[in-house]
Amino acid sequence: MSKKNCGHYSGIGGQAVLEGVMMKNKDEYAVAVRKPDGNIEVKKEKYAGALAGSKLTKLPFVRGVFNFIDSLVLGMQTLTYSASFYEDDEAEETKTDKLLNKVTKGNAEKVFMGFTVAFSIVLAVAIFIALPYGISLLFHSYVRNASLLAILEGVVRLAIFLAYVAIIASMKDIRRVYQYHGAEHKCINCLEKGRPLTVKDAMRSSRLHKRCGTSFLLFVMLISIILFMFIRVENPALRLVVRILLIPVIAGISYEVIRLAGRNDNVIINLISKPGMWLQKLTTREPDESMIEVAIASVNAVFDWKAYLKEEFGYEVDESWLMEDEQPEDFDEDEDEDGAGDASDGKETKTGEPALQ
Repeated sequence: MSKKNCGHYSGIGGQAVLEGVMMKNKDEYAVAVRKPDGNIEVKKEKYAGALAGSKLTKLPFVRGVFNFIDSLVLGMQTLTYSASFYEDDEAEETKTDKLLNKVTKGNAEKVFMGFTVAFSIVLAVAIFIALPYGISLLFHSYVRNASLLAILEGVVRLAIFLAYVAIIASMKDIRRVYQYHGAEHKCINCLEKGRPLTVKDAMRSSRLHKRCGTSFLLFVMLISIILFMFIRVENPALRLVVRILLIPVIAGISYEVIRLAGRNDNVIINLISKPGMWLQKLTTREPDESMIEVAIASVNAVFDWKAYLKEEFGYEVDESWLMEDEQPEDFDEDEDEDGAGDASDGKETKTGEPALQ
């Protein structure tokens, strides 16, 4: 398969945190946070995952489950780290804190993190699996066709999910997090379109990306509709149990779809990715330049983007381009908000040579 069909996959991904961005590349991740004093703090560490080195993490349709769990754990850790810069320094350790640290031998934070992740998963199952299923049972007397009832359940589940996303997106306190989410996407798109990672070029890139976690969750909702249509279990309670047991299967399939979308660029893949890209218009916001600076700091800590541009696009970055007032004419801004705009669209690159296709 040609590079044109594969796209220019960078392998980096991340998430927004409180006043910052986390970027992950293979087993390394970095969190960059804009501190209250205005300076950027960057923390770089390794995170291989719970089953590092296991063959299970490389098996298609199985690796997605572990990847999802690792993303939850790492996401919670980085959010907690970023929030620590904005906590009250004068807050005293309570008796409960002391007791937990004693019982867990100093691992209270890790234990609490584990409970938080577990509770989040249980809550998500209750809201997005059990609740739609319970609502669909109300129509059991009116809809006799099992497949049609499964579709109705799926529509309810999708409606709850979209309502949840819309409500969260409307919260004022979440807006800045979503701006940093947009900054994360802009930096990745900037590189994968063949542009040097500068504030100007990142700002002109799309804030939407096909490998986003928002798209993953939407695929989970849509794929669950298809799978549940083929379930033929008469007992209502057992039917709910089967749905819960199928969650890892759905997550595994969704991960493979997202992975395929991130590594391919053709009409079919772009069409499949459209709904997720549209939904990202709610979960991302246009960042300002200071937010882009934070995202760039995170990328720089874990990813050699200059070597990447040389390998993928065939040109070396001139250090003078990184000086904003000395940059030659920039690439045009992406034409649309679905990530379709590309630096390799026949225009000249900053090397002065025709852009690679």
